[in-house]
Amino acid sequence: MPSIIRPALVLFGTLTLLCGVLYPAAVTGIGRVAFPHQTEGSLLEAGGKTVGSSLIGQPFSQPGYFWGRPSATAPMAYNAAGSSGSNQGPTNPALLDAVKDRVAALKAADPGNRAPIPVDLVTASASGLDPEISVAAADYQAARVAAARKLPEAQVRALIARYRQAPILGFLGEARVNVLALNLALDGKAQ
Repeated sequence: MPSIIRPALVLFGTLTLLCGVLYPAAVTGIGRVAFPHQTEGSLLEAGGKTVGSSLIGQPFSQPGYFWGRPSATAPMAYNAAGSSGSNQGPTNPALLDAVKDRVAALKAADPGNRAPIPVDLVTASASGLDPEISVAAADYQAARVAAARKLPEAQVRALIARYRQAPILGFLGEARVNVLALNLALDGKAQ
């Protein structure tokens, strides 16, 4: 029996050192050198204070701000510790009621807007933490934000164009806008 235990312990110690210490340390070191902003959480700052991450959505409900995708995380919205979708199918009455409520809120916030409401403004993402909206969703909100801030709509649309991110590799996904970065720019606090 001792002839089996000693090699097992040596193998356990070796694999623990390789997989539990050396490999994570090497990957972390490479990440910090090659991608310093990302390894620190892609944090955004305004006025010397960290205000959020470009990777995690935040709740905005004031008319003078762009609103992001709804969050399905619990027990509170945009809870990074509880990342999850709602797991409600398209025929689930709870999802249908939530979408109706979100449509009503968008129409109440901008009663003159007769444009079709982009789907990403009324449905949550798979993680419930999506920090970005489609350019169509940002365009839909431009008039409301401009009116609330007493800015020319063209100026708000120019900000949307400035913060527009192209599809990944030029063809994966669709063009999008980071809501927190756009709202910080509106406040004149862009990083």
